[in-house]
Amino acid sequence: MEAYEIFRDLAIIILAAKVFGVIAGKFRAPQVVGMIIAGIVIGPSVLGLVKQSDFILQMAEIGVMLLMFVAGLDTDLKELVKTGPAAFAVACAGVFVPMAGGWLLYSFMYGFSPLGSLDFYKALFIGVIMTATSVSITVQALMEMGKLQTRVGTLILSAAIIDDVIGIIVLTFVIGFRNPDSHPASVIVNTLLFLAFCAAFGFAFYYLFKFLDSKYEHRRRIPILSLAMCFGFSYVAEHYFGIADITGAYVAGIVLCHIRDSKYIAEKMDISSYMLFGPIFFTSIGLKTTLSGFDAGLLIFSVGFVLVAMIAKIIGCGLMSKAFGYSWSDSLKVGLGMMTRGEVALIVAQKGLTLGLLQEKYFTAVILLIVISSVSVPILLKLVYRYDKR
Repeated sequence: MEAYEIFRDLAIIILAAKVFGVIAGKFRAPQVVGMIIAGIVIGPSVLGLVKQSDFILQMAEIGVMLLMFVAGLDTDLKELVKTGPAAFAVACAGVFVPMAGGWLLYSFMYGFSPLGSLDFYKALFIGVIMTATSVSITVQALMEMGKLQTRVGTLILSAAIIDDVIGIIVLTFVIGFRNPDSHPASVIVNTLLFLAFCAAFGFAFYYLFKFLDSKYEHRRRIPILSLAMCFGFSYVAEHYFGIADITGAYVAGIVLCHIRDSKYIAEKMDISSYMLFGPIFFTSIGLKTTLSGFDAGLLIFSVGFVLVAMIAKIIGCGLMSKAFGYSWSDSLKVGLGMMTRGEVALIVAQKGLTLGLLQEKYFTAVILLIVISSVSVPILLKLVYRYDKR
């Protein structure tokens, strides 16, 4: 590819992502859904205007790092401590029930594999994709109904934050075990060593940035240094500990989430992510999605994937809420509120593709899950709340 052709591809990607993102917003769907559809339309499956390339893949990888870094910056550790055992238990159920459901779905359709085999981890990874929760749509629906600050709303929001933290930890272990030559003890040791590294260097960087923040508040050098820290943690995680690089980016965000300029850093990161790297990442998902291989078997799997992913959240989170004294109606609301999926599910799927744990054709199922859950959850929540008023 000639260098100037990159600019043509970028122009098409950015324009298509914006147009389809706006259209998705008109239908009250997340803009990321529109961006993914844009990738399908301009990609080899439909118009063939843009082909996947190493350049786009590398730009998309930067987009993933920025998204996970901002997710870490938006994490409220103090709020996590306050929420208590109920939110933690609901989050755990929201991770491990869907993960088991995903493993069972894949195993029933394609055969059960011996523990520790590569196929076993491929089946388990399908479950890992299901663990992610994206509550932005749920929060919007609860805010419209004036229910966000209620006991149920607070539980959903807190559990969703913890859910993503646990999901990233689970992803770290599954990726660590993916190598047939890996040993459980070495994976656990590497993970613990990485956490020790994060604790030691995290505190050092926290106080360093706190000092810089006091001297140079709202100065651009703070976001620039934080971005270097994000990439540094990502590199160290993958290169020295065999941990997913996205885990390093997420931890870097958590380290800085309580400095005074954390929101300022997130705003600066959002500019790059919103303008360039985010659209490239989400559009690249569409570029990878091949509709030509979509047959009856994949359709059945996709339908099963969506149903298992949604129902597992309701069962796991709902029953755990009930165990903590919530009514059946409130427990159903919690389960429904935890059902939406978004960016994190895509990031996890992208990581699985890179590592050979996921085939491109399964992105179709992930996209369907995001679209259906995003559209259905606000409708279902409003119906449940309306029923309560009767």
